[in-house]
Formats: sequence, structure tokens, C-alpha cells
Amino acid sequence: MALPCGLSGCSQGLGWAVGQNSRSVLSLAFLLSHVPPYTIVYFPVRGRCEATRMLLADQGLPWKEEVVTIEAWMKGEVKAGCLYGQLPKFLDGDLTLFQSNAILRHLGRSHGLYGKDTREAALIDMVNDGVEDLRLRYVRLIYQNYEDGKDQYVKELPAQLRPFEELLARNQAGKAFIVGDQISFADYSLLDVLLNHEVLAPGCLASFPLLQAYVKRLSARPKLQAFLASPQHLNLPINGNGKQ
Repeated sequence: MALPCGLSGCSQGLGWAVGQNSRSVLSLAFLLSHVPPYTIVYFPVRGRCEATRMLLADQGLPWKEEVVTIEAWMKGEVKAGCLYGQLPKFLDGDLTLFQSNAILRHLGRSHGLYGKDTREAALIDMVNDGVEDLRLRYVRLIYQNYEDGKDQYVKELPAQLRPFEELLARNQAGKAFIVGDQISFADYSLLDVLLNHEVLAPGCLASFPLLQAYVKRLSARPKLQAFLASPQHLNLPINGNGKQ
């Protein structure tokens, strides 16, 4: 099932345009000129694709989604076509990418979201690797040890959040982005993880005023705010097993 996103009237797909005989040629030509350049192939969850969706939405970049149900995945054919046997899969013209962080870095390079110089790019990579460490801890909790491990996880969470508070403090007293004075792909990844943790442990940012302000500031960016308030975001579960 393909769902176009990020376009005005995006629910009207190619088949709809062709079916309107009186204007099929015009509609088809118009639609082909507005076909989203990017395709996300993923499960019907936020999971490892939400940071990418946030980036695309905030940057005004249209994309479409091909949703893979668990039933379809279990049949094995889709998995067999995935390089590492996992999703997401990302299509950019004739370029096919796997691995969520590779996708983010590709978009960062393509759209000026990778810092203003090599120094900032190195720091952005460092931050994103730190976000990935926290994300992996979160994923292990959600899928492997939620009931028995949640209390201990929440207890240890401040130590995992502190490095990001410190990074913000070093950059314009926490009033800008995680690196430099322009948004990067690492900001979307960090925001996604922080929003997930606010659901897991409400109030977890109370001791981190810079992170609190950062989440509020980024979430208020007009296009990102609209995405976060949309059914496309709100109607998707955070994780595939329903735990959050």
C-alpha cells in the first residue's frame, strides 16, 4: 500500500488521475511532475523511520510510503529483498538505501543538514552516534525487558540524557541546535528519541532545562509542528509491540 505524503491533496494518487478520462492526460502530466522523489518502505509504526519523516516534513520535502504489514513481512518475500534482512528501506530515484542512520546522513548531505564545515559534520556524527546508543537501550527495553526492566531503565535515564544537556550548554548556551546555528539531521534523530522518552517516562526532562526548551523549540517549527499534530504521526504507534 503506497501512501503519498508531504503533498497538498496527496491522497489523490496516480490511479485516480488516470481514471478521470476527461482530463487524464493533463492530470497524469501534472502528477508525474509532482511525484514524491522519496519513498519510505516500512512497517505501520513510527519506529526507526520517524526521525526521517520529521526531517522530510520540516524541510518541505514530499515523500510517499509503502507500508509493509507484519503479515506480509512474515511471508518472507519482502525480507528476502532487504540487504540486511530488515526495514526501513529508502528509495531516492535509482538509489536504494537500508539502515536508518545511513538514510538520515544521505538526506543531511543532500539538503544542507550536515553542518557548515567538516568540524561541525564530525560533531554531528558524534551526536548521532550518541543518540543511536540511547535508542538501542530504549529498543532493548521495549522489546526484551519492558515489564521487569522499566523501573531500572528510568532510574538510569538521567545519566543517559546528561551528555545531550551538556552539548546544548556548549553551543550558544543551549539556545540553538545540538551543533552549530542551523538544524542538522542529528537534531531530528535526537528530538525523536526525546519525544519517545517523554512518553515512556513523563517528566524525565524536568532536570534538564536546556533539553526541555530544545524539544519545545524544535516542536514549534511550523512544518514540524503540523506534522507532529497530524494523523500521519499521531495514529502510528511508536513501537511494533504496542509498548511505549
